[in-house]
Amino acid sequence: MDEFYPILAKCPLFKDIAEDEYKLLLSCINAFTKVYYNNEYVILTGDVVNYVGIVLKGSLEISKENPAGTRHILDFLGPSNIFSEVIVCTSERTSPVTVKAKEESKILFVPYERIIKTCGSSCSFHFKLIQNMMQILSDKNINLNKKIELLLIKGMRAKLAAYLLNESKKNRSLTFQIVPNRNELAEYLNVSRTSMCRELARMKDLGMLDYYQNSFKITSLDMLKESLAEE
Repeated sequence: MDEFYPILAKCPLFKDIAEDEYKLLLSCINAFTKVYYNNEYVILTGDVVNYVGIVLKGSLEISKENPAGTRHILDFLGPSNIFSEVIVCTSERTSPVTVKAKEESKILFVPYERIIKTCGSSCSFHFKLIQNMMQILSDKNINLNKKIELLLIKGMRAKLAAYLLNESKKNRSLTFQIVPNRNELAEYLNVSRTSMCRELARMKDLGMLDYYQNSFKITSLDMLKESLAEE
């Protein structure tokens, strides 16, 4: 696990916990790892979930089907991202979503009960875990609101601008990688892939951004922001 400590350091669940405490921490909270391969399911809709998952390696896709059977991608997760933290806090702990590996991925699982309850040794980091868990749940609610706002945007350019500005802010850089491919991004934004790719090409020609495959660079922050203002 030593090689993954830098990843854990970026995970909000371990915020402000010293790296030299990780070995003791992971043992104390009964954490364990599991590898999933491309297109292998981590969680299926209807599964009872008692663990919080943290991506150590690879990437995951979170999706949900409506009653008609149409699948909608809700999110993509990469290293240091956490999932199922909301599910384990519900009374039934039944997953409303499906989580699938997009490639070979290694996941760290932490029993929920070990996060919210202190152990007999009263380790100092247990209190910090509880605080961090509360912060994560609050941030998740904010991110959900952002996703709703994104889906409510009607214009294609404005929708792409909002998504890319959010990704830039999340990565704290004007140059960043996105997880989804073009098909997945179109599904995530609930738009036509052809129309989306056409609009991306127009935005590139206008000097708003540059891209190659999943690598993006915002070349005019002002123009992207203006696209949102025009919505």
